[in-house]
Amino acid sequence: MNDLNVSFIVPLLVMLPLLASAVTLAAGRHTTVQRVISTAVVAACLVGSVVLLWAADTDGPQVVPTAAWIPYEGIVLVVDRLSALMLIVGFTVILGVLWYSNGEGRESFDQEAGGKAPLPIFHPSLLVLAAGVATTFVSGDLFHMYVGFEVLLGASFVLLTLGGTASRVRAGVTYTFVSLLSSTVFLFAVAMVYTATGTVNLAQVAERMGDLPQGTQVLLQSMLLVGFAVKAAVFPMSSWLPDSYPTAPAPVTAVFAGLLTKVGVYAMIRTQTLIFPGGILQDLLLWAALLTMVVGILGAVAQTEVKRMISFTLVSHIGYMLFGLAIGTAAGIAAAIFYVIHHILIQATLFLVTGMVQRRTGVSTLDRLGGLIRTAPWLAVLWFIPAMNLAGIPPFSGFIGKVGLMRAAAQIGTEMMWVLIVGSVVTSVLTLYAIAKTWAKSFWGAESKEEGMGQRAERIGPGLFVPTGTMVLLGLGLTVFAGPIYGISERAAGDLVNRHSYLTAVSDAADAMAENYPEPKGGDH
Repeated sequence: MNDLNVSFIVPLLVMLPLLASAVTLAAGRHTTVQRVISTAVVAACLVGSVVLLWAADTDGPQVVPTAAWIPYEGIVLVVDRLSALMLIVGFTVILGVLWYSNGEGRESFDQEAGGKAPLPIFHPSLLVLAAGVATTFVSGDLFHMYVGFEVLLGASFVLLTLGGTASRVRAGVTYTFVSLLSSTVFLFAVAMVYTATGTVNLAQVAERMGDLPQGTQVLLQSMLLVGFAVKAAVFPMSSWLPDSYPTAPAPVTAVFAGLLTKVGVYAMIRTQTLIFPGGILQDLLLWAALLTMVVGILGAVAQTEVKRMISFTLVSHIGYMLFGLAIGTAAGIAAAIFYVIHHILIQATLFLVTGMVQRRTGVSTLDRLGGLIRTAPWLAVLWFIPAMNLAGIPPFSGFIGKVGLMRAAAQIGTEMMWVLIVGSVVTSVLTLYAIAKTWAKSFWGAESKEEGMGQRAERIGPGLFVPTGTMVLLGLGLTVFAGPIYGISERAAGDLVNRHSYLTAVSDAADAMAENYPEPKGGDH
């Protein structure tokens, strides 16, 4: 067993948000109480995640068998370096969004709904979403990961449809339909894995998968990839995203853009490295990565609305993460992990700043924006920094992540790898073009004189500038501390490629539980 055991924190990352959700729902008429409880709980979960990263980095994965079940018999929670990194950046974004929403107030949620948006449901729903994200990241078996997906789905629909406007309900229905499709495929895949291996425990499935016929392995891998690829918005299953995210309030859009697609990316990284290492579908992943990058960024270039442009870049940059996974080496996966961390934080920040732009001007289309660098210079600075980071301009973290991916691909040096390197460079250039076009028209161009422009415009106070500025500084911190963060990403990638520490940790926990409980609770098996 681990000498450094802080594993008791792991279930709290799910339980605390769920309990807080119930409390904030009961306190629906007391917004201040909701804000205090939500912020305190998410901050506590963030601190717990940092402690778990320290423990996992120092002493290996933290394993928690639930309800005194032996890990192979019941639900097991596992936090290794990858899980801990995802938990930290996830709770950081949720905390930033909470802070931003506290400064923004009710108007963000009901300016399109005639003042009737159910703001009291925002905090409970966001806490449930946090619990679903944490559930997915700490799950040690496929079915429990599926449960995390479903918790996310329920909370996401509520958040997307806040205010009940036609556009938000339509976006919520589209998102729900696509998510249900993804979940159905995933559930069928879980059932097939159980039928083929007799278990859904990730560690045990990993040990038994190699004994199955190759055709069965390919089928199971394909089913899981399709289910996760829909959630991650991988081309050609990405058209739903630009239509779903931009209609929601800025805090909701930010947390969705930052986290929800990355849940799918995390599931792909976890299952492909642990269960299907060196699978024969790697070439297919490379093509998917290339098409996701190129098609997504071409969509971004064609947009005239800022939030839709950023949504298309979100799709495009999922391709970079898939690129690192498809490379399959420790170097490639390390670069992918670093890029996931970078993208979660930067994309969420950019959506928050864009929400401030829309609040300041009352519009978000390029032909109705202009002159913001003169009328709102600090807002222009806040948008420019994460935008350049997203474009991968040196020395920002986006540039560091892309260089890591290209270097890992060049080390393999196959023809397809060089095609992906060229594709990633082209995507980066086109991202810069889309960002530059938006900057030129929105900030540097002449102020729009169109009649009715800015009729909902408002001044931006410190309640929004402070949390958004903090998020921008955190994004810069990824650049300043890129060395240590990339180092942890490399160690996490090493664990994923070797698999030994994960499998051993779960096996040791099972052995220890078997000594204490010779017969698993719940009857004979």
